[in-house]
Amino acid sequence: MVDRFDVYLVNLDDEPSKNAKNTRPCVVVSPNEMNHNIQNVIIAPLSSVTAQYPTRIKVNFLNNERAIVLDQLRTVDSIRLVKKIGEIAKATQKTTLERLREFFED
Repeated sequence: MVDRFDVYLVNLDDEPSKNAKNTRPCVVVSPNEMNHNIQNVIIAPLSSVTAQYPTRIKVNFLNNERAIVLDQLRTVDSIRLVKKIGEIAKATQKTTLERLREFFED
């Protein structure tokens, strides 16, 4: 079962297949109500570039400094989730939710 703040390798090929060539680590940011009941999830890519920008959240993941890139949100079919590779720490989860709220507020 896919949960919010899980990190997956996501198949971003034009057509999903078992032999994914273009995979990228992404954080699931959609709420669990959505993740557990429909086929799609909302993801934010993890970038190795940590440019200072309000929609980029610094995170240490797998002993590397990365950034959750909230300005590149994307909805994908959950069949594109190749493999769970971890989850984001609680403090970063809170920061991510706060930033998403700011991002979509009027």
